[in-house]
Amino acid sequence: MGWNNPPVRWSELERALSGKPPAPDGGDSPAWTRHRDRYEAPSDFAVKVDELGSTRARVPYVELHCHSNFSFLDGASHPEELVEAAQQLGLDGVALTDHDGMYGVVRFAEAAKELGVRTVFGTELSLGLSAPQNGVPDPEGEHLLLLATNRDGYHALCRTITSGQLADGSEKGRPVYRLEEVVADTRDDCVVLTGCRKGAVRRALAREGPEAAFAQLRRLVDLYGADRVFVELTDHGYPEDGPRNDLLWGMAHDLGLPTVATNAVHYAVPARGRLAAAMAAVRARRSLDDMAGWLPT
Repeated sequence: MGWNNPPVRWSELERALSGKPPAPDGGDSPAWTRHRDRYEAPSDFAVKVDELGSTRARVPYVELHCHSNFSFLDGASHPEELVEAAQQLGLDGVALTDHDGMYGVVRFAEAAKELGVRTVFGTELSLGLSAPQNGVPDPEGEHLLLLATNRDGYHALCRTITSGQLADGSEKGRPVYRLEEVVADTRDDCVVLTGCRKGAVRRALAREGPEAAFAQLRRLVDLYGADRVFVELTDHGYPEDGPRNDLLWGMAHDLGLPTVATNAVHYAVPARGRLAAAMAAVRARRSLDDMAGWLPT
């Protein structure tokens, strides 16, 4: 007499024998797998409720620049953790803007639905890469941060990313985007944030000064229109942040453009900062001591 494994997984057999309901599948969810259960809030997670309602004195805020660990070796938190942090902080919403992909959006959306957090979907494209950037302390490339304004915008971002990842000359870690095609496909249903230090505007400001940065900002306006370009202001407490934001605000004012505040988030809670630093060192194939000059203090 021998033993034969049943045609179902032991976890499913145990559910049936224990009288538990069958585990729900993911329907047509593109990121669903039997190795990943549907999102459920942690048992010790308390959903934050605003008992004061609309009378509470607060400034509405949506985090519009946010990377999860689907930005490989860059973001240090799962998409679900970013949503949980947004809910606990009482944010009005949160965007997911991973590099060159929409890999985390399903997990992000499932957690947001469970916790009642509003979402924005976007991506940060890496333009002009000459080679894959693993092993580089400070990866090259110009960043273009795009946010979908509706369902068509989401579809446009997916098409753009797919085209870049499958383009002639592309390889793993090096998508190839043609800017004119990106603009043609995204300008009607997406908006642009000027982005981080690798965005065209801040990059020009650091390298060539205000006139060059203003020229890059005007170029974005020419490509997307003044109603679809937002000047991004980020303050991480460094001495240069205030003067830089003053310059950027002045440029936005001169062109009649709106400004938005972001934190360029790469982890959900401060305790993950050390992990983010370690991941940056792994990406660059350097020790933490070697990377000290490239990492935030």
